[in-house]
Formats: sequence, structure tokens, C-alpha cells
Amino acid sequence: MRNTSEYDIVVIGAGPIGLSCGIEAQKAGLSYVIIDKGALVNSLYNYPVTMTFFSTSEKLEIGGVPFISDNPKPRRNEALEYYRRVTGKFTLNVRLFEEVMSVQQEADRFLVETAKGTYRARKVIVSTGFYDLPALMNIPGEDLPHVTHYYKDPHYYALQKVVVVGASNSSVDAALETYRKGADVTMVVRGPQIGRRVKYWVKPDIENRIQEGSIKAYFNSTLTAIRPGEVEINTPNGPVTLANDFVLALTGYKPNFDLLRRFGVELSPDDKLYPQHNPETMETNQPGLYLAGVVCGGMDTHLWFIENSRDHAAKIISHILAQRPAL
Repeated sequence: MRNTSEYDIVVIGAGPIGLSCGIEAQKAGLSYVIIDKGALVNSLYNYPVTMTFFSTSEKLEIGGVPFISDNPKPRRNEALEYYRRVTGKFTLNVRLFEEVMSVQQEADRFLVETAKGTYRARKVIVSTGFYDLPALMNIPGEDLPHVTHYYKDPHYYALQKVVVVGASNSSVDAALETYRKGADVTMVVRGPQIGRRVKYWVKPDIENRIQEGSIKAYFNSTLTAIRPGEVEINTPNGPVTLANDFVLALTGYKPNFDLLRRFGVELSPDDKLYPQHNPETMETNQPGLYLAGVVCGGMDTHLWFIENSRDHAAKIISHILAQRPAL
């Protein structure tokens, strides 16, 4: 029989906002544990190794700990080091590589079952982000081994024929970086142009490379099939078949909505699937269950990021403390 640990708060997700929740709980004298199914700041770890943040370093800070960077905008490796050091500075109670299986309410407590243990808590904070589940294209061949929804390092694609699907920041970065490692790059873009939210210092670069023909692009087009050695694209001028070695299907990501539903969180009935919560307290329709970070935005994954959701932790802990006589 597994032991059951008791805490005031269980935080699900050890990303920057989940860590911030732990810091605020610790400052308030509340017992807590932060649980994540992957590595520390797992979403950031899965970012491309060359990734540069849109935000400046001071806007990524948590816990009042300065984030010193040599670059105007920090890179992924700097962020990994920063959040690891913050975790060490506060000696945060973090359990990694431990997937949460269920959250059930029992009287005035929650019972949190994980792959490794059982926890009871008076409050639960869900800060699981959105980077774990790719938005699938649902086309033939999407499950082939040369197709990936995650892009890590451009060198792997040197001298290869690469199709990049999408026109977001991740797609543009992948197209430019693999092209500069010698890949023959073709972009397949559903809309008429490169995404309007692409980083302002990158957008002219990709547009110029497309205009000069260094990177080929099919706009108003969709990938319809992937086969070993080739892909099929539906374009305004009809279907096109291209020779291909790798497909980077960087079509976006989404929160784990099934997990939220299992926790009893209600989602909006439209295609945005906004999880119900009070923006002043971050409490969901389930009393005592809170949301923090980008998970709050449903399918609008661009609404929340580290910079503008750092205050979620303080809102939640303030609301919990206001109820403290009931604790």
C-alpha cells in the first residue's frame, strides 16, 4: 500500500509559473509539493536548443531572483539554468517524472493520485501549460518516423529535404535555422502570409528568404499526405508532390483538456475550450482547485505566457490565505 502525504497545496506542473506558486506558498508558510510528469521546466526543456525568448530576462524573473543574461533577450539554455537555480535557492519541494493520474475531492480535501504516490491537499493548483500535446493534422502518414511535431536542433537536418508546416514563431525559426545548415526547405502555410505574431526581428528575414527563393513557400496550402520519400500538398494551383526526407509539423500545441475534464473543470462550449475560472482569484468551478499560467487560455495559447501570468501565483495564495480560518 502506498503512503499518503498531506499538504496544504499540491501544484501540478513544475514550469516557471508552477515554481512561482511554490515560492509564494513557501513565503506564506503553507506546506506544498510541486509535481511534474517530466523534467524541471519540462516545456522549456523541449524548446529548440537555439530558441530565443520574446521577453527580456527581467520579465521572466520569479521569486524576486534577478535573471542576468548576456543577451538582450535570453536563450533557452539560460532560462533552464535560471529556473534550476531558483529551484535550488528556495529548496522547492519538487517531484519530477511523476505523472498525475487523477484528482478527486473528498470532503474538505483533494486526493491526488500519481504514478508514484498519493497526496492529500486542501487546495490544488493546475499549472500544466500547453506544450505536451501537439495539434495533429490528421492526415495519412503523420505517424511515420520522419515526421515530428517538435523541433530541437537544426544540424540534424543538414543537407536534407525538409518540409516545415506552419507560419508561427516555431515554424519560422525551424525554416531559417535548417536552411542555414544546408537543408532544402519548403514551407507549407495554411494562410496567405507569415504569421503576424512572428518575432519582429525575425519576420523580415523569413520574408526576404522566401522572396529571393532561398526558402520555398506554398501559401493558402495544406499538407494532405506524407509518404516515405515524398509529400503531397494541396495548393491554390492544384496538388503538388515533392521529394522529402523530413517533415516538421509545427502546427501548434494545446493544453491537456482531458486532464482538466477529469479534474471536473468546465470548458467553454465553443472551439476555444476556455477553462472556467475566476480571473481575480484563479479558482475554477471546482472550489479549491485553481489554474495558473498558459493553461488558462484554452486553445488561445498565445494569450498567456510567463511574462503576463507571473502574478497568478500571488492571486491564488492571497485567496487561499483569505480563507485560512477554514484551513
